[in-house]
Amino acid sequence: MKLSVFAVLFSKMPLEEALDYIQEQGLDTVEIGTGGYVGNAHCNPTELLKDVEKLRKFQDAFTSRGISISALSCHGNNLHPNKNIADEHHQVFHDTVRLASKLGVENVVTFSGCPGESDFSLNPVWITCPWPTDFSEVVNWQWQERVIPYWKEQNEFLKEHGVKVAIEPHPGFVVYNTETALRLRKECGEQIGANFDPSHYFWQGMDPVASIKALGEENALFHFHAKDTRIDRQNNAINGVLDTKSYSDVANRSWIFRTVGYGHGEDTWREIISTLQTIGYDGAISIEHEDGLMSIDEGFTKAVSFLKDKIIKEGIEEMWWA
Repeated sequence: MKLSVFAVLFSKMPLEEALDYIQEQGLDTVEIGTGGYVGNAHCNPTELLKDVEKLRKFQDAFTSRGISISALSCHGNNLHPNKNIADEHHQVFHDTVRLASKLGVENVVTFSGCPGESDFSLNPVWITCPWPTDFSEVVNWQWQERVIPYWKEQNEFLKEHGVKVAIEPHPGFVVYNTETALRLRKECGEQIGANFDPSHYFWQGMDPVASIKALGEENALFHFHAKDTRIDRQNNAINGVLDTKSYSDVANRSWIFRTVGYGHGEDTWREIISTLQTIGYDGAISIEHEDGLMSIDEGFTKAVSFLKDKIIKEGIEEMWWA
C-alpha cells in the first residue's frame, strides 16, 4: 500500500506547486479531482482530451517527479432529477474515464448518485426508513428505473476503456453502506466496486473492519480514503446520528469529520490497515482532509505522520512473518 492524498485539498495551488509540496511530505502517489462536486482545479478532462500538448504537460508534471496517480475523482450525481446537473456530471464522468484510460489510471472515484422520487422530482430524495410504505415504493422505483439501468450501461462503458469505478458509499446517495455497494456491483457488473471511506461508516454505526472484510470477500474494494469521524456523545445521545446542521456548527452537531487519529485512536486505525492487508488490498491510502478544527497544512501533515507510521509498521510485520 502507498500513502496518498486527495489533492483537491490544495486546489488553490498550481498543480506543480501542489505536487512539490506533497512530495516534500514523502508521498509519491496522489488522487486528482476532475470535476463534479470536488472541482477540477488541477485537471480538466475535457480540455486534456482535446489538446495533446496539454495532456503531455499534465503527464510530465507527475512523471518528472516520480509521482503516480491512484485515481481520478469526479464525485457527482449522474442520476440527479435536474437533467442539466445529471448531464453535466455524466459527461464529466465519461471524460474522466476516457482520460484515466489514456493515462493508465485504474480507478475513477465517484458517487452512485441519487434520483428523485419520480419522473417529476426537482431534487434528489434519499430514503432512510421503510414506512410509510411510500418510502419503500420510492426506493424500489429508484433502483429499478434509474440506478440499475444507468450503472449497467456504465459498466459496459468502463469495460470498453479498461477502467474501474470506485463508488464511494455516502449518505444522501443510493449507495451509502456495504449492503448497497455490494448490491450495485452484483446487479450491474464487476467494473464497479467501492471507494472505502471509514468516516462515513463510523457515524452511521457500522464497523469499518467488518465492512472491509465483506467487500474483500467480493473483490469489491478498489480505493481507500483516510478520514476520521468524532462522535459527540452528548449531542448524539440527545439527537441521534441523523444531523442536518451545518458542518461548521461543530459545537452542536452529533458528529464531525476529523483528521485520522482524532476521532478514533491508534488501535482502531492499526486494525483497519491490517484488515486492508489481510484482504490483499495494495492500493492507495488516500488522505482526505475535511477537519473543521484544523488548517489544511496541520490536518494533512498530522495525517501523514500518523498513517506513515501505521503502514510502515504493518509492512515490516508482514515481511517478518513471510
